[in-house]
Amino acid sequence: MNLYNETCFECSKIITKKYSTSFSKGIKAFAKRFRYPIYAVYGFVRYADEIVDTFHGFNKALLITEFRKETFEAIERKISLNPVLQSFQKVVNTYQINHDLIDAFLRSMEMDLENTSYSDDGYKTYIYGSAEVIGLMCLKIFCEDDELLYTQLVPKAQSLGAAFQKINFLRDIKSDFEERGRTYFPAVDFNNFNEQEKKLIETDIKKDFDDALEGILQLPVGAQLGVYIAYVYYLELFKKIKETPAKVIMQKRIRVSDRQKMFLYFQAYLQQKLKVIS
Repeated sequence: MNLYNETCFECSKIITKKYSTSFSKGIKAFAKRFRYPIYAVYGFVRYADEIVDTFHGFNKALLITEFRKETFEAIERKISLNPVLQSFQKVVNTYQINHDLIDAFLRSMEMDLENTSYSDDGYKTYIYGSAEVIGLMCLKIFCEDDELLYTQLVPKAQSLGAAFQKINFLRDIKSDFEERGRTYFPAVDFNNFNEQEKKLIETDIKKDFDDALEGILQLPVGAQLGVYIAYVYYLELFKKIKETPAKVIMQKRIRVSDRQKMFLYFQAYLQQKLKVIS
């Protein structure tokens, strides 16, 4: 069984590396005991997202329904022949991750099949399910048996997840709007997206970032650097987006180069080691 579990976790690791080089670099900064569990969470959420975003020509609603069913069966049985679900259920059962978090995540994936625009309430529900709960799953892993620390950091983890997701929305406006017909930000007309609307979104993101940093500084030592690296990557992306006019955001995807990411990785490493994170 050990060999089977190891190969399943390795599958999740491969998925992470293939889909996100920057995220996989951040995971390397975690203490070794955290790496497989975080790969497992990423592999699970990545594949669910793939169903709704890229499986064109297939019955996405049926696929996500089956994926939901198989997920909770794997958790209940504590076994799955799907390597992604096997590694994920191991993490859920080991760290006692609340099933409501998983349900909220899958519900947000289902919302992508049902909605092309969102009200304020729908937007908040989607952000919670698609991003904040992922932060809470990871936080549960990082805090291990320290329930008090977990409870204290819940709002901060939610803020970090929300900041990341809102930046993703800004970065991916062109593909979401033109290719998928989705508009996540409430009451924003992307046919006439302007600087004022962009500034309001950026102000909201800035608040999330400020809240999140307080929580990062309180994370266990084995988790802090990896999360801080992800924070630094996204902060740099956020800076580039803020410097880019609204009309340009609608025309191309803003990104951080691999060279910049490498520089930011070592900068974050030194800041954390020298305890000058700010």
